Amino acid sequence: MSTIAAKRCAFAALLLLAAGARAQLQPAQLGLVVNDADPASVALGAYYAQLRGIPPAHIAHVSIPGRPHGLDADAFTRLRSEIDRQLPAEARAVLFAWTAPYAVECNSLTSAYTLGFDAAQCERSCAPGRKNPYFNGKVLPPGMRLSMLLPAEPLDVARAVAERGKAAGFSVPQAGAYFLQTSEATRNSRARFFPPSGAIPARKLAIHTLRQDALEGAQDIMFYQTGMARVDKLETLHFLPGALADHLTSYGGDLLGSGQMSSQRWLEAGATASYGTVSEPCNHWQKFPHPQILLQHYLSGATAIEAYWRSVAWPAQGLFIGEPLARPYPR
Repeated sequence: MSTIAAKRCAFAALLLLAAGARAQLQPAQLGLVVNDADPASVALGAYYAQLRGIPPAHIAHVSIPGRPHGLDADAFTRLRSEIDRQLPAEARAVLFAWTAPYAVECNSLTSAYTLGFDAAQCERSCAPGRKNPYFNGKVLPPGMRLSMLLPAEPLDVARAVAERGKAAGFSVPQAGAYFLQTSEATRNSRARFFPPSGAIPARKLAIHTLRQDALEGAQDIMFYQTGMARVDKLETLHFLPGALADHLTSYGGDLLGSGQMSSQRWLEAGATASYGTVSEPCNHWQKFPHPQILLQHYLSGATAIEAYWRSVAWPAQGLFIGEPLARPYPR
């Protein structure tokens, strides 16, 4: 990699850092949704509300018995109406405190809630998706409410994820961003957007863009993006508070599925937020987090939910999971 390429990468990130200050999501602007029919959801909701100081007026209570993996469109419409009826207008984002449901037919729960259910995507799941109006944006469009899901089980993992999110940003650590182009060629569709290896001194961040199937032994991870159906050697890694990690594969968002690695494995390994699709998206890069856009917005001071939502152009099938308020790079 040339020195010029590294400087270009650093310069692009620093341009965003130098951009005009923008208001970032605060705990007082978050709505929390608890499933009273799910004891794990109730326990996580109580813990998260205390940890982040979420007032009772910002907590919506619903009842979804049986913990179904997905909802049909009609059931989701009723659920969304019940949530919106309870939350105040100042709630700019929503956190679902449960593991399931996480899908609405072929859509993810988070995208269906934020953008509305997209029935056309279910007719042709591999077709291009509806554009995200917040993609690479600076300001949340009027009336748009972001959403993320924090899996409630195992409960100790969920609590640890929330704690990592709160710990992020107290000090800016020396960190690494890892982008892996792997031997699974069909899962490398976004590799052309990986930033070149180099350094961003203002954020104490070293970028490592590699050609290999797994990362082993890294202890400074703030970003990890790859393309694999299953990611090996996660047990050898250490993720810093606020770390984002995801893998491009078809069913990462199928949290309770067994066909491919669930995105929840990233949270269990130590990441703070992740992303995966709940139905077959094919390998359109637009249906997955764009590496440079995710990197730049997170480094600019965005929260995890804001950076992840800004990075996906066609998110109908994509589930955003983790701790939404994590912000390791405050202004």
